Amino acid sequence: MIESKPADPCAERGRIAPRQGAADQSGWLKWLPGLYTLRHYEMAWLRHDIAAGLVLTTMLVPVGIAYAVASGVPGIYGLYATIIPLLAYALFGPSRILVLGPDSSLAALILAVVLPLSSGDPLRAIALASMMAVVSGLLCILAGIARLGFVTELLSKPIRYGYMNGIALTVLISQLPKLFGFSVEADDPLHKIWAFLQALLAGKTNAIALLVGGGTLALIMLLKRDKRIPGILIAVISATVLVATLGLDKHGLSVLGSLPQGLPAFAIPWITPADIAPVLMGGFAVAIVSFADTSVLSRTYAEKTASHVDPNQEMVGLGAANLAAGFFQGFPISSSSSRTPVAEAAGAKTQLTSVVGALAVALLLLVAPNLLQYLPNTALAAVVIAAAIGLFEIADLRRIYRIQRWEFWLSIGCCVGVVVLGAIPGIGLAIVLAVIEFLWDGWRPDSAILGRVKGINGYHDISRHPDARLIPGLVLFRWAAPLFFANAEWFHERALDAVSASPTPVRWLVITAEPVTSVDVTAADIVAKLDETLQAAGIELCFAEMKDPVQDKLKRFGLFNRLGAEVFFPTIGEAVNTYLRLYPEVAVEWKTMRSSP
Repeated sequence: MIESKPADPCAERGRIAPRQGAADQSGWLKWLPGLYTLRHYEMAWLRHDIAAGLVLTTMLVPVGIAYAVASGVPGIYGLYATIIPLLAYALFGPSRILVLGPDSSLAALILAVVLPLSSGDPLRAIALASMMAVVSGLLCILAGIARLGFVTELLSKPIRYGYMNGIALTVLISQLPKLFGFSVEADDPLHKIWAFLQALLAGKTNAIALLVGGGTLALIMLLKRDKRIPGILIAVISATVLVATLGLDKHGLSVLGSLPQGLPAFAIPWITPADIAPVLMGGFAVAIVSFADTSVLSRTYAEKTASHVDPNQEMVGLGAANLAAGFFQGFPISSSSSRTPVAEAAGAKTQLTSVVGALAVALLLLVAPNLLQYLPNTALAAVVIAAAIGLFEIADLRRIYRIQRWEFWLSIGCCVGVVVLGAIPGIGLAIVLAVIEFLWDGWRPDSAILGRVKGINGYHDISRHPDARLIPGLVLFRWAAPLFFANAEWFHERALDAVSASPTPVRWLVITAEPVTSVDVTAADIVAKLDETLQAAGIELCFAEMKDPVQDKLKRFGLFNRLGAEVFFPTIGEAVNTYLRLYPEVAVEWKTMRSSP
């Protein structure tokens, strides 16, 4: 039974809903997907977006502070890097659900530039980090305008599944110690899980923290069954009230504590001439990492929500958010693989979720910095773990395992790569494997000798139809791939093998070239070599169904004129008919063969 997808509110019967932003776009308006969403906003989404935004706030605050410290700048700037960039992405970003902000994948890159240059000066540190965000933002915007988003096409579905499964596993491992009420000193997931097990066996578990965190996780998973209930918000509020009422923070339970006060202001990040080179290099590295991270997450959630995301606009949205961070006392940001699933699990419908989250963080800083002081960190860990569980993709991977085994293992390899090497090296490894697999398929493509099968129109592979009949003296050889340097010699060998396998002396070899979409110089030279070999044996080399763009390439290479226009036929049937006209005795024999039982 085919599972039905929810109807798109923009779609009508008999029509396909336009892509987001496909309508109402003219001039500069096409660069503002947020306005398109606002124009088509449905009031039924409002309560979901508000609830998801409030839930998201409970994550934005502690995570923003934590990643700021990890990046070498004071914690308050992590909130500054959250508020304005979220608003910028809501306007310029194409994804309705993606959440941007300070991210662990960028922390090491930022710290590597900030730490040696700032000499412990927090103001100098934030100026350096902010300028890195400006550089990254400009690069992403220029790449989007130049329409370089096509690079995301290398990220196939198995790669995206592997990436998300690896990220989910990494996030899960990172949050387990917090759920049990202790911390571990380790940099990568494998060492973290080993340190976690050691701490667990050493009896470091905080029973109160485990009860509160475990109860929060259980409540989230229980309420998750009903999409109408904001389960995460209820669970987080319940945990906070419980800790405040019973005074559990006085019994060794770690809580968020009071927030710093103040809102971000516009500021130009001034740096010294000596800082320019390292900041430029750092900003370039940040742009690559953040776009790779964002493109995978964006495409994954676009698929989950049956929507379309323009990768070029994604670059522009990411760049605008980083520019906003750079000019409002923030630092480089990326998509969040922990906060985005929290927003999605909480019921987010549009970019308004991020707007609500940004405004809520700003409001907390202004009027209620102590409101979340009793929020237990173990409850936050439970929220992240619940979101990570929702990231795992198992069912479709089982389907891929059944129908395309190598792509399943490609996904597993990507997952392992992300966990062992990190997010970006893991994606890089998977892309390299995918390119190798693609080249392997093109290196040894399918080829076949074609014959006529009684009762079926056209010409078909004789290995699949043993009763197919061959035209005496004519070999129809199908090559099912582009002709390029990696398979040119194999093409030459297979074509000569087809001639050798003919039961009658060969007069014509016709390459049925409909699947040949391209030819490079190496392959063209091999075709010329094949023609020389065949001519020496008295055999004519011909082509059928070759596409015009491929013929144009052969003309540029000088091969078309060398072979002669008369050996290029628009169809296989035309090639066969021409051959039979040139050799009437074969035509009579062929007619007798076709009429015999």
